[in-house]
Amino acid sequence: MRLQPHTHVAEVEQAPIPGPLRAGEAEASPSIQPYRLGVDIGGTFTDVVLLGDDGSVRTAKVLSTPDDYARAVVDGALTLLAECGVTGDEIAGVVHASTVASNTVLEGLGARTALVTTKGFRDVLELRRLRIPVLYDIQYQSPRPLVPRRLRYEIRERIGPRGETWTELDEGTVRVVAEEIRKDDVEAVAIALLHSYADDAHERRVEEIVREAVGEDVYVTRSSEILPEIREYERTSTAVVNAYVGPAITRYLGSLVERLRGAGIDAPLEVMQSSGGTLTPETARRKPAHLVESGPAAGVMACGYLGRLTGRRQLISLDMGGTTAKAAIVEDGRPVRTSEYEVGAGINLSSKLVKGGGHPIKLPFIDVSEIGAGGGSIVAIDELGSVTVGPVSAGSSPGPVCYGLGGEKPTLTDALLALGYLNATQLGGGAITVDPIRSREVLDRVVAVPLRRTVEDAAFGILMLAVATMTRAVKAVTTYRGRDPRDFTLCAFGGNGPLTGVEIARSLAMRHVLIPPSPGVFSALGLLFSDTEHEVVRTLMLRDQEITAPALEAAFAEIESETTGYLSVTAGATVTVSRSADVRYAGQAYELSVAVPPGAVDVERLVADFVAEHVRTYGHGSAADPVDVVSIRALARIERTSAQMYDPLAAIRALPVYEGTRLAYFGPDVGLIETAFCNRAGLLEGERRGPLLVDEADSTCVVPPGCLARLDQYGNIEVELVV
Repeated sequence: MRLQPHTHVAEVEQAPIPGPLRAGEAEASPSIQPYRLGVDIGGTFTDVVLLGDDGSVRTAKVLSTPDDYARAVVDGALTLLAECGVTGDEIAGVVHASTVASNTVLEGLGARTALVTTKGFRDVLELRRLRIPVLYDIQYQSPRPLVPRRLRYEIRERIGPRGETWTELDEGTVRVVAEEIRKDDVEAVAIALLHSYADDAHERRVEEIVREAVGEDVYVTRSSEILPEIREYERTSTAVVNAYVGPAITRYLGSLVERLRGAGIDAPLEVMQSSGGTLTPETARRKPAHLVESGPAAGVMACGYLGRLTGRRQLISLDMGGTTAKAAIVEDGRPVRTSEYEVGAGINLSSKLVKGGGHPIKLPFIDVSEIGAGGGSIVAIDELGSVTVGPVSAGSSPGPVCYGLGGEKPTLTDALLALGYLNATQLGGGAITVDPIRSREVLDRVVAVPLRRTVEDAAFGILMLAVATMTRAVKAVTTYRGRDPRDFTLCAFGGNGPLTGVEIARSLAMRHVLIPPSPGVFSALGLLFSDTEHEVVRTLMLRDQEITAPALEAAFAEIESETTGYLSVTAGATVTVSRSADVRYAGQAYELSVAVPPGAVDVERLVADFVAEHVRTYGHGSAADPVDVVSIRALARIERTSAQMYDPLAAIRALPVYEGTRLAYFGPDVGLIETAFCNRAGLLEGERRGPLLVDEADSTCVVPPGCLARLDQYGNIEVELVV
């Protein structure tokens, strides 16, 4: 078949997916649905993965369509299905990582939103917390609230912190406010009343009255449904973000489902959430704030799966695409999570390090550090004569200069091409043709001549600057959090992760780098190995003698029932529920989360576990001082039952080996040297010493001089560094 422009179905390292009929087999029953689709939208490319029930994998990569992301999703899926001879009715499910929620906030394109709150708390969004992301900048301006002051309405009511009614709800003022909201022609309404986590009766009644006034076309959300937890600023901000992105997510998911059905794919759709699990579209529409970082979460989940598969359970995940680089850690085979995140801050340098630059969302997130450094990062010289790489990206349109799509500013991809690391004619296995002469010309004019350097020296300096920037992202989740990166293996993926991973590891004195098969679409693959899950939190504020086993067991039973209600449970599916409690010493301002084992609650063990966690976190603890149980959490999960991820070695052995040499530059100490290149099949014969370039359909792995490269039993490239 003829592929669409800038579309490629990658066949390297992929186990072959059989067509509708295999030799010697009868026609399959129409009810059998042996395939699942995973789709991940990036700033430059949209990646599509097709997983067979036998563990076989095929992939497609198409340019993203920012004007309508759903178009690239469906085009990529149809291209892949046609190439593999698979029909839409053979698809059992589609899992999707969406960037719509985060982009909506970053670009300021959310709904015109109103806020209804308790009298006296209209300005909570303005007062914020006393945190700024830039030290010593007394002129720093906090981001503007997503709801302007004139759309923030107060009503007379007051619930106390124990759920007692201090002031009855004045429904008359609510009706007046609801009418004003209707006249203001808003698209969304957030309701966040003081202490609604303790008793949400007032919020529910306000929602009923507002809904009567504005009708069903306006998106309405309550803080007690999204985050029934203490701290009014974080709860209000989370509810506002949920309302702000709600209409956009609702429209997008509706359009995506309609487009998929129109393309003949009527399979159930699941959406990746920021915690690494998946949600049904119905839950995603009600709680779209859970989708803010769904894209980065997919790659970390894939990394965790790979760690459990290979026995490398201590991993640093490095996902570098065309626009950003994301780092996270996997400990004991599981991604590290957090409940602190800010959206709209641009770059997230880890959840606990840089605060105050965005809009807080207090929901479960995989703890990802994100830096504006990718293949499309624009290179420039600032007014001080210093070279900068990013954070502004050329994206997919116009893209790097070498693409020939109208880009005029040099990018990191142009530098990598000038260094000889990339194939000099095409990228993405033929998806994009490239012109190295264009790259050299623009690098020479913009960087090399002003700095009086050769093009190769300038390009290598650009690479080292990008590596230094990405190293900050890795440090943010390791050394800044008390972890030694030398205790981890760096798992590098994304289109550009394998190009830079070894240099990043070298800068951190790490010894091992792992490059998975199909690294450019690895995040999309992670979608297909993520569990369906949902978490519910409930603030209790139990103190000292109030902390009893019956009280905790009753509360856990209630939220466990609520949690499983958000899951779409199919016949034969097994739902597991894990519990935890947020505990603090009496008088402390913040809590530590402690796991609560299944079965009858053991209060003494809970307190002992909290003391141990306090010692582990802060270096001290006391078993004698009273504690508070502030909140409890229940996480319901339907574990994914899938075949082994792939049989990669069999697929790689089926590939013809291609190899050769080309000139590549490895810095002034080594210079421009003849460098061997091969595909992944070229490593089947055994270990090879760098310099070596492993060319693949969706990426290139750079093995610098002196380093060793080999394949493991799962087809991953293991690079051992000479530090």
